[in-house]
Amino acid sequence: MTTIKSLQNLRGRRVLLTGAAGRLGLVMADTLAELGADLILVDMPGTDFSAIEKGLFERWSVNTESYGCDLELEDDRALLGDTVKTKYKSLNCLINNAAFVGSADLSGWAEPFEKQSLATWRRAFEVNLTSAFHLSQIFTPLLRAGAGGNILNITSIYGEYGPDWRMYEGSSMGNPAAYGTSKGGLAQLTRWLSTTLAPDIRANAISPGGIFRNQNKQFLKSYEARTPMQRMATEDDFRGALAFLATDMSNYVTGQVLRVDGGWGVW
Repeated sequence: MTTIKSLQNLRGRRVLLTGAAGRLGLVMADTLAELGADLILVDMPGTDFSAIEKGLFERWSVNTESYGCDLELEDDRALLGDTVKTKYKSLNCLINNAAFVGSADLSGWAEPFEKQSLATWRRAFEVNLTSAFHLSQIFTPLLRAGAGGNILNITSIYGEYGPDWRMYEGSSMGNPAAYGTSKGGLAQLTRWLSTTLAPDIRANAISPGGIFRNQNKQFLKSYEARTPMQRMATEDDFRGALAFLATDMSNYVTGQVLRVDGGWGVW
């Protein structure tokens, strides 16, 4: 008889996670390691993974390796793919988590609409959307060869909804068009992959609501009032959704975008 414990067990499986050194990436890595997965951690070149890998091994006794890769560069993505495919014959899960987020310090990014840069728009699409397409394409053969092969994309509520600008009044915060538009494209890519790669590979997405980052007090007050759960998310709020979608708990689930947004999208 199948048990929940066995469905959640990732022991003997391998997950590649991009954006692994970010705050959400760290919690994802810890969650996957708790479930037993061996991890391929990917973040920008120059990232010091030593403390991350040491901590994961001490807590969960899993194997980890790490790679610096600038996901904005096609050649870097291809090199990552060649390196992993040379070393391994299979992969069980690919998580496209890395992205330029709304608070990124980029020229022509979190600016009034008229000042948003075309160059930065293109950069955001390359990282947030094109890299997810490219890595999914690169690793499809390995995912087909691995048990429970699945792709998990991290989208955003702003890939589904327009920003409520009333919340931003009195703050210097912005909401770049390229962020929401690229995340909306990622949600559609998820659906496209789900029918294209089935039945061998599942493809799903998590759509996070806003995560608490010591934002402007007025923004926080407005955001909390706008959300049924009356707070912003924390990184820990995504552990359960990740454990569901990255494991055999969801082995008959594909093409879905799971909102973890405190009810934001209900109103």
